[in-house]
Amino acid sequence: MNHYATQKSLSDAVDGGGLLVVAQWEAKPGEADKIAAILDRFLPEAQREDGVKLFLISRAKDNPAQFLFYELFRDEAAFKAHQESAHFKTWIAGEALPLLAKRERAQYGLL
Repeated sequence: MNHYATQKSLSDAVDGGGLLVVAQWEAKPGEADKIAAILDRFLPEAQREDGVKLFLISRAKDNPAQFLFYELFRDEAAFKAHQESAHFKTWIAGEALPLLAKRERAQYGLL
């Protein structure tokens, strides 16, 4: 999950605002590496979505069972399209979510 980057600068990504979604996951015991492998396949697909301005996933250094998502979408419609995408339904809803002990998500508007 550390080898995907876009050619966009941070200032380009935040230009014009958008919907920021921050999510935290914690894997069930013994499932963290499986989740990381799923996210490795999922991340480049999510980053290529038309309405995605920025999409980053990190894994905690002190607890590799924890993952942090930082997702910036053009608008609410782009976020909904993301959740309806085949890669989200397959890899996130279908494979990753059942492996989680905890999932939290919050939405923010850019200032």
